[in-house]
Amino acid sequence: MSAPEDRDDPYAGFPGRIGRTISESEPAWPEEPTAAVGSPNVVVILVDDLGFADIGPYGSEIATPHLDRLARDGVSFTDYHTTPLCSPSRAALLTGLNPHKAGFAYPANADPGYPAYAFTLPDNAPTVAETLRDHGYATFALGKWHLAGDRLQHDGADKGSWPCQRGFDRYFGSLEGFTSLHAPHRLVWDNSPYPVQEHPDGYYLTDDLTERALDMITTLRASDPVKPFLLYLAHAAVHGPVQAKESDIADYAGVYDAGWDHIRSERFRRQIDLGLFGDDTVLPPANHEPGLDVPPWDSLDHDQQRRFARYMEVYAAAVQAVDASTGRLIEHLERLGELDNTIIVFTSDNGATAEGGAEGTRSYYSQFAHVAGLPDDWDRDVDRDLELIGGPQTTVHYPRGWGQASNTPFRLYKAHTFAGGIRAPLIVHWPAGALLGAGDDGLRRQYLHVTDLTPTLLDLLGIAPPDHRHGRVAPALDGVSAAGLLRDPGAASVHGDQYTETAGQRAYQSGHWKIVTRHRPGTAFDDAEWQLYDLSGDPTETTDLAPVRPEVVAELAAAWERAAWANRVFPLDDHGPASGRRRPDDARFGDPVTLRPFGGTVERWRSAQLVQHRDVAITASFRLAAGDAGVLVAHGDQGGGYLLAVDTDDRGEPVAWFGVNAYGVMHRTPPIGLALGESELLVQLQVRPRFRLDVLLTDGRAASTLTDLPQLVGMAPFTGISVGADRGGPVDWEVRRRAGSHPFSGVLHAIHYRPGPLSADAPAERARVWAEGVRIYD
Repeated sequence: MSAPEDRDDPYAGFPGRIGRTISESEPAWPEEPTAAVGSPNVVVILVDDLGFADIGPYGSEIATPHLDRLARDGVSFTDYHTTPLCSPSRAALLTGLNPHKAGFAYPANADPGYPAYAFTLPDNAPTVAETLRDHGYATFALGKWHLAGDRLQHDGADKGSWPCQRGFDRYFGSLEGFTSLHAPHRLVWDNSPYPVQEHPDGYYLTDDLTERALDMITTLRASDPVKPFLLYLAHAAVHGPVQAKESDIADYAGVYDAGWDHIRSERFRRQIDLGLFGDDTVLPPANHEPGLDVPPWDSLDHDQQRRFARYMEVYAAAVQAVDASTGRLIEHLERLGELDNTIIVFTSDNGATAEGGAEGTRSYYSQFAHVAGLPDDWDRDVDRDLELIGGPQTTVHYPRGWGQASNTPFRLYKAHTFAGGIRAPLIVHWPAGALLGAGDDGLRRQYLHVTDLTPTLLDLLGIAPPDHRHGRVAPALDGVSAAGLLRDPGAASVHGDQYTETAGQRAYQSGHWKIVTRHRPGTAFDDAEWQLYDLSGDPTETTDLAPVRPEVVAELAAAWERAAWANRVFPLDDHGPASGRRRPDDARFGDPVTLRPFGGTVERWRSAQLVQHRDVAITASFRLAAGDAGVLVAHGDQGGGYLLAVDTDDRGEPVAWFGVNAYGVMHRTPPIGLALGESELLVQLQVRPRFRLDVLLTDGRAASTLTDLPQLVGMAPFTGISVGADRGGPVDWEVRRRAGSHPFSGVLHAIHYRPGPLSADAPAERARVWAEGVRIYD
């Protein structure tokens, strides 16, 4: 029988179709992307909130021998600039675009509705991971992502801005902006939540990320011994809550008893000795910034000094753990024979922070409650024992005096556009790239911006930036390649003028001139805010020349405005009174919901919409047999949360109780007796004025109450809702100590949440009223 016509042939157009023999056909395998033989690996190590002076090569007393080695054998930049905050810097680093163009004018925990606040990476903007994968690289990401809006992190969300959709083959870490290092609130493996019943004793996230990074590399080499890889290791450390292993904390016992003024002075002396700055560089006066002043160490009493020193011991230990992680990665690459041909980039996303306040805090989520209208007596530092600071039972942050020392020799902090917020360490190590010539001290004093990292890496690899993504024309990169600077300490700076803006804080740098503001949220954006500094002789921004050079201010202010229009910075949003605005369709997350038992937790932001700033009725339906006990529902962790549990009393009879962890202090209702068989418990959480909370627990016959507790607001509860156990970080430490996650041994049918309307204190309600012109708070 003859072969059918091509129009009837399902194999028409393919080699070897019906009617041809194999010998008549040429195979047509699709081409696969392959990297050039010998292409270098790329490792980018990003630390969260690490100050300019926090590692040895930049003047620190903290033990960082592995980073010292990278700096000794590589190059270190003294004039590297980031954005003032985390998500904007990460978006700029991975895309080469200015952050507003990349959709991240601010961290991904707001939603004012402006184009620069999309909180998803643009669909037409390739990341460096996508580009390298298209050129035959394996791509791995670990740690903090923070490049998907908080409303886009739950299991039902659009994952278009998650790591595996933005070029990474593998991912393990937290999509959120920060997490506990002892008990991460929600880890993601590739595209799915990674269920954790409870973290083992001694768990530490920095170590876990390191182990998984090594495993990803080893697994790749088991399958392909030559394929190059990109490893993006974005540590959750040293962002708050600052936590460390007790063994590392012990290494710094007594080191910080001399105080932040002494440590700052010593770091500056070492920076001069290292050649990072000239002998004529001026260290700005300590403790003087208006509204962000720091008390002299000698003015503190003994108890304050001991507590504050402990905070810095913990911070130093967390930095030391990052260095140890780097060392393990170096050793692994050496064992594979790949260290010399691996480009290692080590840096921070912004300067050190002042968010711990003047006193620091042992209750980070209470301190971090950026909610308008909190009363003056709100407790931002819930008292905890000194030895607990930094461990799994506390969520802490250091006082801003240590942030000042971390940013030596610069002024101000993270979130500011002064150098303290945007000057960061940057080390590049690549022995096979011959970065160091004869007589080269390894220091690079030229200006470099975070947007330059992607084009620099692509240039070193000989890869052109792609001109399309998903069929759409890709935007031109805002960064430029600094490959020439890496090999030539005398090369001219390549990055031109640069604008900066975050939450109304603004700056513009053109050559040696820089204008900068200290904007107060809720006030007008006034050109009179501009200060002017000549960085050629004043890199630490100590002498404001605006009064004597108004023509330079005017020229740079006009240039800033042009850049702002070109990068869709407008409208300016200082996250003042209207900062609680959210897109209207987010209101659906406050609708009633029924939760069935499952092995993980509901995502943090999604969970919070059910309980924050509103009355809520929580109903648990279950069947109880003799001896049954366990947690019915839990929401939160040691930083704040609540749980409903069934236990047995001294007579072996079943009882129920409800507990609230108020930012570190545990409150429990008196237990109520339960009957065996089918049961239903109702918990009513009732919000009160001045951010207070009342609790009622009842089975319809007996009732038990708690009154006048602080509401859980802001980032608390941080761990999401867990049904049938207290998974992850525990709400109640005593329960975890005696029963672990305490899974319920009866039959749990469902947990039902019935939220009420938002209270007048809710940020969204305050923003709505503000927008309608009714000023309800200062």
